[in-house]
Amino acid sequence: MARIKGGLNAKKKHNRVLKLAKGYRGARSKQYRIAKQSVMRALNTAYAGRKQKKREYRRLWIARINAAARINDLSYSKLMFGLKLAGVEMNRKMLSEMAISDADGFKRLCELAKSKVA
Repeated sequence: MARIKGGLNAKKKHNRVLKLAKGYRGARSKQYRIAKQSVMRALNTAYAGRKQKKREYRRLWIARINAAARINDLSYSKLMFGLKLAGVEMNRKMLSEMAISDADGFKRLCELAKSKVA
């Protein structure tokens, strides 16, 4: 039986990694061993970044809601507690958008929350 050399598969694997490293500077985009390290690190960072993005958006929405609630003489925590007591099931993203684009509607929600908390 003839011996099968692994050159083709190795070349494919190398090219796959080097393609992912396209745009990196110097040896990071040219040499397989260094490119592999850079790509592995980049993929790990990208994975973590996708998780962090969700956290950052939530923080942004909460900051916006808090700012709009304080304009209506209410703290963020009291607003959220009042809305929960009132049975308003609206997520923070929608509340944030409402605070920006529909100030009157948000004011009504604040009044509703105030009445439930007090």
